[in-house]
Amino acid sequence: MAKKNEKFFCKECGYETIGWLGKCPGCGSFNSFVNAPDEDKPGKGSGKNYPSSPVFAASTYSWTASDRTLRLSECGDELYSRHSTGIPALDDLFGGGITDGSVTLVAGEPGIGKSTMLLQLADSYDCGESDLLYVSGEESPAQIRMRADRLNVKRDILICAQTKFETIAKEIADRHPRLVIIDSIQTLYSEQIAGTPGSVTQTREVTAGLVRIAKTNNVSVILVGHITKEGSIAGPKILEHMVDTVLNFEGDGSGGYRILRVIKNRFGKSGELAFFEMGTAGLVPVSSSSALLISGRPLNAPGSVLTSAIEGTCALPVEIQALVTDSCYTNPQRMTYGPDRARANMIIAVCEKNFAAGLAAKDIFLNVISGLKISDPATDLAIASAIISSVREIPVRSNTLILGEIGLSGEIRPISNLTKRLNEAVALGVTSVVLPGSMKKETAKNSETYASFKMEFIYIDNIHEAIDILFT
Repeated sequence: MAKKNEKFFCKECGYETIGWLGKCPGCGSFNSFVNAPDEDKPGKGSGKNYPSSPVFAASTYSWTASDRTLRLSECGDELYSRHSTGIPALDDLFGGGITDGSVTLVAGEPGIGKSTMLLQLADSYDCGESDLLYVSGEESPAQIRMRADRLNVKRDILICAQTKFETIAKEIADRHPRLVIIDSIQTLYSEQIAGTPGSVTQTREVTAGLVRIAKTNNVSVILVGHITKEGSIAGPKILEHMVDTVLNFEGDGSGGYRILRVIKNRFGKSGELAFFEMGTAGLVPVSSSSALLISGRPLNAPGSVLTSAIEGTCALPVEIQALVTDSCYTNPQRMTYGPDRARANMIIAVCEKNFAAGLAAKDIFLNVISGLKISDPATDLAIASAIISSVREIPVRSNTLILGEIGLSGEIRPISNLTKRLNEAVALGVTSVVLPGSMKKETAKNSETYASFKMEFIYIDNIHEAIDILFT
């Protein structure tokens, strides 16, 4: 039996608790709690040299430090220096380039291309005459050289194959690099902290040390982070709060396309997306995301619908597919890959309430083509239409863009950014658009603008009207 006040943490999400639990309250995984080391017990090498560790050596530079408390009206403008990554799509995600002294966390599934992208970035990064340091805790220098040759990397990058934090901090202090890439943060450890590499305590404290080095020495740092089987970033959630920018790879690692999403950005907009294609020469930006998301779409296929989702500042035409089959399980399956699962369950309940389609006894699978995760409520009606289309085995009206948010009583609510959505849909051959009836006034007010799209606008007020129109 565990001792009183003995700490445990979840290996999947980093949730900490006093005493062992069978199920993690944070992520819901079973048997994932392990004993956490006592943080009060210093590890090997601790002692009087602890305060002299490079993490505690600060220079005069820090944008967060101020010698006095100011009123908002007294605060001046801060001019941050940015450096181009050499990849325009990445520069847009960072808000115009990587800011000096910033810390970025890049996460994604194994093999999706994190190390490949960062090695390409290291080759093209605008660092002037300064050095660039690549710290690898997972690969040897010879393995990195093999990848660099495959990617045709020309820059003579500094390679540090170390996992001890104190050694890495000393290298940064001696070399004064412009950019430091850590691959990955879960492999690093500090002798001053008890616990194995990758543990909650080690990951949190080592990240805190790297953040302090970045802020006090004006060095940009990029951290590679692992993810859990649920797709969230491994380690304590505080890591995402400590860093300035969080980038997450989405998509199927075995496919050819990758989606890089900005989850957090203190120096730019969050929610922005960039599309890449994995080839023999590494990751190549995709110029036309619309062609990527809609290419190969089946025509007049039951369960396939076309809609548009707002992600960041962009409107992305997406294909949503639904498959509804008789279930052989006591509890029918509800699987979603792309749409939010909780919202999808709500839409399924609305469909069952209004159409009595027998969905309670059927397995339902929802998928957004190309692995894109969407959370835009304007896609609600498209998801409902795909489900009904699959149940009835009847294709929806051809060349139709379906837009609308669904309420619990089946009403269709208005959406935002209609002009952006239509601009992207024009090139796809869309001839008609299903819209909430409450948007009729908006389209009439700007009739000249919307008339230029040469599309038929069909207005509906509830889900019954929408289904009647889409299947006639």
